[in-house]
Amino acid sequence: MFFLQMSGFPGSGKSTLAREIARRLDAVIVDHDVTKTALLESMADQPLDTALTGKVAYDIDWALVSFNLSLGRNVILDSPCLYDVMIERGLALTWEHGATYRYVECIVDDIDEINRRLQERERKISQIESVTPDDFHRTVANSKKPPFMHTLTIDASRSLEAYLPDVIGYIQQID
Repeated sequence: MFFLQMSGFPGSGKSTLAREIARRLDAVIVDHDVTKTALLESMADQPLDTALTGKVAYDIDWALVSFNLSLGRNVILDSPCLYDVMIERGLALTWEHGATYRYVECIVDDIDEINRRLQERERKISQIESVTPDDFHRTVANSKKPPFMHTLTIDASRSLEAYLPDVIGYIQQID
């Protein structure tokens, strides 16, 4: 059983990769955008504090991760990994449920490509429409990684087929 924590800027291919991994390795995806969008839609007639909505969405995400791990399911958390607490909670739940922890970061180092992807996708209300160069570089620089662990960073500007075997191999490797 594994817990895979995805990381990367919006539009970097995390969700596309997560869906393909889930299909091939029988994993449950906990998608932060789905959770946050559901909260925003359910409260559409009331003004919501964006930061509070994000926190509540993450609390729901972690509850779903823990529940599915408790059932012995492989779990993928599809969310940018921008806070130390994300790593801490992921590692703690992995240990608590006896899962193998994996971390994959999707990188697309071309802001024009990121903005193209953001414009072309079917956007949920919790997702950004575009990004400025400053926001892009600041967010990428603040991405968090687990210390002292082997992680996998992929160039997601390539086709999924070009890097998927490396990702699957990384997830299935024996520690």
